[in-house]
Amino acid sequence: MSTAITHSTSVRADVRIAALLALVFGFGLVFMTGFAHSSVLHNAAHDTRHSLSFPCH
Repeated sequence: MSTAITHSTSVRADVRIAALLALVFGFGLVFMTGFAHSSVLHNAAHDTRHSLSFPCH
């Protein structure tokens, strides 16, 4: 019985850690793009399109 409780607790901890990491990554992404200059964002998108072989011109 204690094995099931321990497993359930460790799964919850893993879910919380994953959610926290996703939240931190999401906030970082939003704030990094929010404070970046538009030319930096344009160049990053442009380079990404080229690296994925999408036409952009």
